[in-house]
Amino acid sequence: MIKKYCKLQEVVNITPSKKQLSNNVWLLNLDMIEQQSGKIIQYHFVEKNSINSSTIQFDTDTVLYSKLRPNLNKVVLPDKDGYATSEILPLKPDLSVLTKEYLVYFLRSSYFVNYICTKVSGAKMPRASRKELLNSIIPLPPLDEQKRIAAILDKATELIALRKQQIEKLDLLVKSRFIEMFGNPATNSMKWDTPCLSDCLLNIDNGKSFVCENYCRTGDYPAVLKLSAATYGYYNPKENKAVISPKLFITKAEVHAGDLLFTRKNTPDLVGMCAYIFTTPPKLMMPDLIFRLNTKANCNKIFLWQLINLGLFRPRVQSLSGGSAKSMSNISKERLGKMRIPLPPLPLQNEFASFVNHIEKIKSTLQQSLEKLELNYKALMQTYFG
Repeated sequence: MIKKYCKLQEVVNITPSKKQLSNNVWLLNLDMIEQQSGKIIQYHFVEKNSINSSTIQFDTDTVLYSKLRPNLNKVVLPDKDGYATSEILPLKPDLSVLTKEYLVYFLRSSYFVNYICTKVSGAKMPRASRKELLNSIIPLPPLDEQKRIAAILDKATELIALRKQQIEKLDLLVKSRFIEMFGNPATNSMKWDTPCLSDCLLNIDNGKSFVCENYCRTGDYPAVLKLSAATYGYYNPKENKAVISPKLFITKAEVHAGDLLFTRKNTPDLVGMCAYIFTTPPKLMMPDLIFRLNTKANCNKIFLWQLINLGLFRPRVQSLSGGSAKSMSNISKERLGKMRIPLPPLPLQNEFASFVNHIEKIKSTLQQSLEKLELNYKALMQTYFG
């Protein structure tokens, strides 16, 4: 009789595949796996004789689980046979009692992630051990019920992916429209004027250094934005830390709708990203790693936001950074002000900004839908896995 609950080791084996593979094989490492979704970002093929002994062979009958930093929740259902680096474990379920798809969702569940994160070793690079992994308890309904649960979660996952894809396509549309209207900004293909950025700015505001808690604020309690609130080119007010006392609130450091934030310090790839604020809750303040760019009448903030973040123009922005530590590059006000930018006539900038505003309204509706879908997915996972 099938148990309702059992240890994972009773229904799963960690067994490398012994299939004969062709000379060109798929080699998978952690960087190729997207967090949470388990989506493969890229496929890397190598000659089989170049594979070293520390890799583990897997096939499509297994589920791949990352024991390194399990909080990242990297779980893959592979669609190809191949090899994986040693931090990825191939879990082969006993298909007579456990489906691969159900196992994937169990490993992605908050119940399992929270459990395994309490069983890791290593401070900087925490790892889950095989023993603790196999000792975890899995709910085990009948196969038909497992298939039904996986089908429901597949549909929820599919809808979430679709919403994200729709949002990404709108972002690509904005970038495409920028190139269509203004040409390649790296070469200034349309021969616009190229003033220094300082000629387009009234001033640059500094953020402040605050003593903060390690958690996000509640309600409208004063908080400082984390660097990640602007790192990826879009404003995310949820990325904040509460200050230790409401008395630390500084009015001049508060951000407002219409502000253009610039990350002056970050990793080399991400330094110098911009985020335009369309809406924001009150009492959120800039940290000292972020500038606020206040433009003159000749430069539309939305145009400047899109220019600075555009892939074609990014090398110019990144070249402004200095500092000896490669992990954190820094852009000074002086260097930023000397950067030359293509500056089309203001009416053309404003026309582009109107287009972006229209797209952002559509994105806002899609984002709200996405958040509801994600809440529904979490509720389903809670129902099935606790």
